[in-house]
Amino acid sequence: MTQLSIVTTLYHSATHLAEFHRRISKAARAITEDYEIILVNDGSPDDSQRIAVELSRSDERVSVVELARNFGHYRAIMTGLAQARGEWVFLIDCDLEEDPALLQSFWDQAHADDIDVVYGVQRARKGRFFERISGSIFYSLINQLSTTPVPRNVGTIRLMRQPYVRALVRHRDREIFLAGLWSLTGFRQQPLEFDKHSTSATTYSLARKVSAFVNAITSFSTKPLVFVFYVGILISMASAVAGGYLLVRRIFFGEYLVGWASLIVSIWFIGGVTIFSLGVIGIYLSKIFAETKRRPYTTVRSLHGPLSQRALVDGELDEER
Repeated sequence: MTQLSIVTTLYHSATHLAEFHRRISKAARAITEDYEIILVNDGSPDDSQRIAVELSRSDERVSVVELARNFGHYRAIMTGLAQARGEWVFLIDCDLEEDPALLQSFWDQAHADDIDVVYGVQRARKGRFFERISGSIFYSLINQLSTTPVPRNVGTIRLMRQPYVRALVRHRDREIFLAGLWSLTGFRQQPLEFDKHSTSATTYSLARKVSAFVNAITSFSTKPLVFVFYVGILISMASAVAGGYLLVRRIFFGEYLVGWASLIVSIWFIGGVTIFSLGVIGIYLSKIFAETKRRPYTTVRSLHGPLSQRALVDGELDEER
């Protein structure tokens, strides 16, 4: 077994890849000569694949997993982790926003405290005011709605023992909220603060952030369904009280309230709540539909480097490792 595996994913990574390889190799050699680097090309439309293959030809420690298309960051990460054979696995983004030299700090803390996982937490969330505020709201809502707490401002960068990695990739969720799975897997985990640099503009628009939030909530919590149930009860109780009030006024005081505006507003309100509730239920049904198909996380187009000697069928995660 290799002592250290380094896993990263590629998407629009051509401008950073060579420098990342130089810096992560230097950091790894300071710890051990027995290491491997696994580059997972997540359907990157730029020159990342060519550069990665050239690195695998010039460095025997580098392997390249080329996915058949873009499957998304989380799925590419899980595919790479499934192929890692190191006693320790270091996961990091290759855009240099997370400094490869941090490997030494993660290694020292993991061995000093006999920890299974050391995960990175941003010391100060990067980005402009809106990005920082929206991120804070995201983690607050996630932790309110989830039964498993998720650390705030957690980064991709982390150092993990192989038993933890094996347990992590056994999760078969097709709709992945990886930050939740990291916590849910358990083991002894400790945070390590780090400074995240900004090397390029974020590719996450507001629409993508909202989509990621909805996916995270509905993939990792059933509380929205419970919320819909209680909203229905509250509306039923409110309507019963209002109906009783109108009935009492009609019977005992002979008053009949005329108010088309209030009636229309009430109908709109009830209609909106009904559509919202059906929408929440529909999201959960769509996720059940996706989960029951049992499709593989990813499909692999080609392998380069040492990994090309291993059997890999359609990118399916190897559960029997």
